[in-house]
Amino acid sequence: MSTSQKVVVVTGASQGIGAELVSAFRKLDYRVVATARSIRPTDDPNIVTVAGDIADPATAHRVISEGVARFGRIDTLVNNAGIFIAKPFTRYTAEDYAAAIGVNVSGFFYITQLAIAEMEKHASGHVITITTSLTDHAVDGVPSVLASLTKGGLNSATKSLAIEYAKRGIRANAVSPGIIKSPMHPQDTHAALGALHPMGHMGEMSDIVGAVLYLDAAPFVTGEILHVDGGQSAGH
Repeated sequence: MSTSQKVVVVTGASQGIGAELVSAFRKLDYRVVATARSIRPTDDPNIVTVAGDIADPATAHRVISEGVARFGRIDTLVNNAGIFIAKPFTRYTAEDYAAAIGVNVSGFFYITQLAIAEMEKHASGHVITITTSLTDHAVDGVPSVLASLTKGGLNSATKSLAIEYAKRGIRANAVSPGIIKSPMHPQDTHAALGALHPMGHMGEMSDIVGAVLYLDAAPFVTGEILHVDGGQSAGH
């Protein structure tokens, strides 16, 4: 088995930004381990798909073990899976809380542990996590306490990982998006959502993909929270 090609794991890979990331990494000749609840098998021998709930530690074990069994190593992990529940704080239910903690926090924790354990074997690797600029700058009319609670924790965890593993050849960074045109936002909401950004429009999925690829190709960058948000985090 050849292990000369780099191997990337992408969570939340069945649609939207995740699917675009899979396509972009394949164009760079990475081998890809793609996971999501509803992901389907592919004919591409350089892509392994693993269907499952990323909040379940068993899914994380399958993703990493199948990736290593097929490709021999893990070089990059993109923690893209996430959910956003926009409700006034007092209307969040126990189910909302459990879902946000499960996908956003547990989904990061289990697979990142396993991926870094593999990266340590080669003294190199990179963890990239997709968060949200709402953790830095809340927006009136966009209730986001659960997003800030969970994704804000991931920003802090990213910096902690960067320092803990800096001398072991493993980097950790995050991309902090504004509101991005993706399947989760219907076309008729785009004008209103775009107006929430100082630049006056939503971002494209390609903006996030480009940021991820930049970070993965920037060996001296670690502990960075890269805002791709049309100026949203800078102020209004």
